[in-house]
Amino acid sequence: MSYAGAADTEPCERWQASPSNPTGGGTPHAKAPLTETFVFRCSAAEKAELRAKAQAAGVPAATLLREALGLTEARRRKPAPRVDPALVLAVGRIGGNLNQISRFVNRALLAGQVDLDALALTRQLVVIERQLALILDEARQC
Repeated sequence: MSYAGAADTEPCERWQASPSNPTGGGTPHAKAPLTETFVFRCSAAEKAELRAKAQAAGVPAATLLREALGLTEARRRKPAPRVDPALVLAVGRIGGNLNQISRFVNRALLAGQVDLDALALTRQLVVIERQLALILDEARQC
């Protein structure tokens, strides 16, 4: 298989470049097994502070210490933003309206109806636009 006349005609597998990842994945990093332990003494307050920082970062204390030593990179996902349930409901309603429009257009195309009712379609789009404006106004006020 060749992509755009590429010299490499092998199928895209594993760490090779592919159309969805043109730069390639590079080589996988070999991880050394974690077989050793390191124990150190600290006060109860220091231990509590270390655990609190690790919990706030969303990682185990060992990972936090490895990051502090530069032995590993911090790879944390951003927490999902808190969203007002009313906003989620409103967006779901808009999605329902879009689904109705797409069903209407698909049914018309399948029936061979080339001249769609532009007025009805425009009316639905205006409803969606107004709903989005209301949502944006409410979100700005928060």
